[in-house]
Amino acid sequence: MKNAMPENKITCRGSADDDFAGLFSRFALAGTLASAQPYGSGHIHETFLLKTSERECPGYILQRVNQHIFKDIPRLMENIVRVTDHLRRKLEAAPGADPGLQVLTVVPARIGLPFHLDEHGHYWRCYVFIEHRGQGDRVESPRHAFEAGTLFGRFISLLNDLPGPPLHETIPGFHHVEFHLRKFSEVLQADPLRRKAQAANEIAAVQRRAGEMKRILRLGQDGRIPRRVTHNDTKFSNLLFDGRGRALCVIDLDTVMPGYVHYDFGDAVRSGCNRAREDEPELGRVGMDIDLFTGYARGFLEALRGCLSAEEIAHLAFSAKLFAYMVGLRFLSDYLAGDPYFKIKYPGHNLQRARVQLRLLTDMEHQFSSMEDIVSRLAGETAIC
Repeated sequence: MKNAMPENKITCRGSADDDFAGLFSRFALAGTLASAQPYGSGHIHETFLLKTSERECPGYILQRVNQHIFKDIPRLMENIVRVTDHLRRKLEAAPGADPGLQVLTVVPARIGLPFHLDEHGHYWRCYVFIEHRGQGDRVESPRHAFEAGTLFGRFISLLNDLPGPPLHETIPGFHHVEFHLRKFSEVLQADPLRRKAQAANEIAAVQRRAGEMKRILRLGQDGRIPRRVTHNDTKFSNLLFDGRGRALCVIDLDTVMPGYVHYDFGDAVRSGCNRAREDEPELGRVGMDIDLFTGYARGFLEALRGCLSAEEIAHLAFSAKLFAYMVGLRFLSDYLAGDPYFKIKYPGHNLQRARVQLRLLTDMEHQFSSMEDIVSRLAGETAIC
């Protein structure tokens, strides 16, 4: 999960202006630039859709990469190139696959690098635009959840044999619960805006569960579960769907790095299976939809059949609780610190977000035995790696 204030924007008009014409010329692009428009609803990078005058030439996605969140853009892009190249090779060997639609294509700069560094010190990158019918901001049905689970599971499976050294860690401590608990303890002790009293119940809920929530981290540290290449930001909005509602392509590869399979399972359930919005004002509406959970788990486990260990499977259901907890913890920490990271629309917005996540966690705790039974049943005869 990523969210932050964007950098100062450059101008953009319906027809290509000098800024975009210059940027277009810096990349190995086909065709003639016709227009540049802001694209998407993301909060991290400045994103534009570039269209060409020639019908036979593709459109392109141009992004100015956020250097406040990502400190080492060359290493970030090295990760993305390695991952997309490997995915393309695997898909080219798969019957019926269409790599041009199923994996992002990085367009290099004309000097050969996978990015362009402009005279202001800004990093730009470019992808071939993939035609699609929409992204999965909201999970509409168990079938929709199944499609998402299948594609995110397949993503991990295809990268299981990625050669070479481990990928770079693009955001240190991103899903490290002990790191986030330390940050929480520091801001709680400082209480710079004297907000502790307003969040007393939420603080107590976080502290009461802190020990339990280190389970996945400890399993990894003890060598009981393996590190894998994981996406680490498995919101349904990071999938493209085709015209028939099938999940087509995984996007937003900035956080692809070493992690545990539980990170991709847990965050998808947390973000996609909640019956309410992330900042829902009526907490009574918040809860996990068990049918959506079942759909996602079925697709995920089918895609990873024969790859996961029994130990990994045994803790998949728990990972959903972990991510509701960890995201709630991050919202709460940001509220106590004065909202420096997550964008807010009103005072107390991050506290309300924390309350939603903790209510979701409570509902998961009530349904936890059912969640474990569903995972166990769906895993079936899954072989151990």
